[in-house]
Amino acid sequence: MVANCFRLNKSSALCSTHWNHTKRKLEHPCAVAMLRRPSESITEETRKTNAYNDNLFDRLAINHLSKSVQEATGLSNNKSGYESLVEAATVAKHKFDPIEQQEVIIQALDRAFPRPILSFIKTVLPPTSKLSREYFAVFTTLFFAWLVGPCKVRESKVNGRSEKNVVYIPKCRFLEETSCVGMCINLCKMPSQTFIKDSLGMSVNMVPNFDDMSCEMIFGEDPPGSSDDPALKQPCYKLCKAYKNHGTNCLS
Repeated sequence: MVANCFRLNKSSALCSTHWNHTKRKLEHPCAVAMLRRPSESITEETRKTNAYNDNLFDRLAINHLSKSVQEATGLSNNKSGYESLVEAATVAKHKFDPIEQQEVIIQALDRAFPRPILSFIKTVLPPTSKLSREYFAVFTTLFFAWLVGPCKVRESKVNGRSEKNVVYIPKCRFLEETSCVGMCINLCKMPSQTFIKDSLGMSVNMVPNFDDMSCEMIFGEDPPGSSDDPALKQPCYKLCKAYKNHGTNCLS
């Protein structure tokens, strides 16, 4: 199973992924912002969550993913809606170490998304094509706003040409609900990158900006390894709910 890749690096707090150093420049604005290590001093106003009015599709999707996470962890909860998903993720954070957290979420995603559909998408959309990269970006904005919050497509340069292959999330719903850098990294960024790559053949680099809780999903770009990814070197927020409620380091 793909999760085995994590076990090979148990000595590291976070799993390494392959990175083509020619594809990513350090001067990316999100990367620069994260190198300033702003998350320790995040304000309550920045952390304050938006109000969401989930429709029927949103609620069904949220409950389905929440149940998948609960089944993967082996622990259920009696909450509903997005609160249930956050609770399931929080349980995973406290029950498992960072590597195991990533494995559990990959297992949950395997449960949540039918394998035949993923295989079909992987077959009809070659991951190296411009069409595929732009399709994934548009698809994400249309069908996953319930998970990450309102988002939109942006352009980036791929081999010197402009493509609409970037999903920009002004304020990530999961991060603002949890206020936890560790949960963002181990229960969203790392497992999602691995799952999308292994299930759909599409590389994606998720670049969270802990300064303002925004994020970019760059389809067609390999994520950096753990020793090079600025996101993996962040301290958690002083307002981190996991630390405040349990007094533990959310990154270890």
